Amino acid sequence: MASVAAGPVHEPSKKEIRLVIAASSLGTVFEWYDFFIYGTLAAIIGRTFFPSGNPTLELILSLFGFAIGFGFRPLGAVLFGYLGDKLGRKYTFLVTITLMGLATAAIGFVPSAATIGLAAPVIILFLRVLQGLALGGEYGGAAIYVAEHAPDGKRGFYTSFIQASVAGGFILSLGVVLTTQAIIGDAAWQEWGWRIPFIFSLLLLAVSLWMRLKLSESPVFKAMKEAGELAKNPLKETFTYPGNGKRLFVALFGVAAGLTVIWYTAMFQVLYFLQNALKVEESTAQLLVGLGAASGLVWFVLFGWLSDKVGRKKPIVIGYALTLLLLFPIFKMIGGAANPELASAAARAPVVVAGPDCGYDPFARMQAGECGKLLDYFSKKGVSYTKVEASAVSVTIGGERVAEIAPAALDARLAEAGYDLGKVKPSSGSVLIILLGVLALSALSGMTYGPVAALLSELFPPRIRYSSMSIPYHIGTGYFGGFLPVISQYIIARTGDPYSGLWYTFAVVVLALVVALFWLPETVDSKLDAAG
Repeated sequence: MASVAAGPVHEPSKKEIRLVIAASSLGTVFEWYDFFIYGTLAAIIGRTFFPSGNPTLELILSLFGFAIGFGFRPLGAVLFGYLGDKLGRKYTFLVTITLMGLATAAIGFVPSAATIGLAAPVIILFLRVLQGLALGGEYGGAAIYVAEHAPDGKRGFYTSFIQASVAGGFILSLGVVLTTQAIIGDAAWQEWGWRIPFIFSLLLLAVSLWMRLKLSESPVFKAMKEAGELAKNPLKETFTYPGNGKRLFVALFGVAAGLTVIWYTAMFQVLYFLQNALKVEESTAQLLVGLGAASGLVWFVLFGWLSDKVGRKKPIVIGYALTLLLLFPIFKMIGGAANPELASAAARAPVVVAGPDCGYDPFARMQAGECGKLLDYFSKKGVSYTKVEASAVSVTIGGERVAEIAPAALDARLAEAGYDLGKVKPSSGSVLIILLGVLALSALSGMTYGPVAALLSELFPPRIRYSSMSIPYHIGTGYFGGFLPVISQYIIARTGDPYSGLWYTFAVVVLALVVALFWLPETVDSKLDAAG
């Protein structure tokens, strides 16, 4: 690496680099485990803390709580980015992981809404706020810490382990859930066992703190401190430093927004798609997504390494373009394999609901009109439908009008049309196709996510790097990505089309592709200790 004004920057040994990568990556795995365990258990959390008698509404309210955590990530980025640029990288991400671990464990001890009423969801949302604040400081600290230790020419490869660790947290959350279910049984799991994965975070916190306390401060930060070059007000300088406004814009809309919607689509969207729309048994769906995600970890490292050879921009832009081409075909392939009988019934006997002003509000406890009640019925059943305007309310299934539109009569007609709405376990051949689809989505995520920690570290000057990197990253991931599950599920509930939620991903990736293609600079040859 080059040198700063104070003199040569310390070159870490191979042993130090290995410890830096291991401790930073493992801590990132644990921190994202804490954050994702909520999303993994969204359905149980919904009925425990947001009971309404409407499973669709409970899921959406639970996912809104999931989104709340993401919504506070930018504030955490501001707070901990300031501290990271003023006090150092190491101590800042020690604070963030402690806050995350304690907030996550506390969720496991909150009484249900049936026990303490409205206080239960209020406490849950408050703990999600704390998680969001903590995560807002974690990623930037870990990524910059590794990047500032890495030698030129290997920065993409070394930081790619941080990117893979984010997926590792999701995989660990699924692994702990499935293991706990297998040990205690379904009855105990549904009653109280789901709390164990949250409380388990205390052990993860202890391991992570033990490893991170062994680390020394980043050599770039130490050199800046010795030279008296630390920013006096990192937050102010983030928005006033020459040329940084354009960098922030590109990092937000061209990088963070695009990569995050692809990643969450590859993980959570697939999971909810399998569980809800395709009626795949919950544990089977979790296992399939977990196996696919674990197999896909190699993509993050591969494209991080490749970015050292071909540059950061090229894999990201190509990944965006391929996502636009392949997103819907991949989900169609997964849908056809996961529940072919249901897919066949929907194609052979489509459901059409007709009526005047036929609207559906997923947040309403009771739909206003007869047509809305029908849409509510089909939405809860997980049956795709098409709406048409008509003077009178009616339902046709497979082109035949249903004479009586009471729930019992509709149940019977759906069964006659071949709609099997029970939980299913895909065949071994179908499992391979689903895994192939999840792996393909993981590859698209790896292309766009693998090089990003290095790219963002190189994009911003060192004196304000923590703040400048964290703020746009967490606005992009917090709002574009964090609200993806609730927005996509809301779109699906409103339209009756299980694939319609993908249009949100598609639109954001179009935006990211345009911004990245025209304004994202190539940073692979940048020096991290240069003024910028």
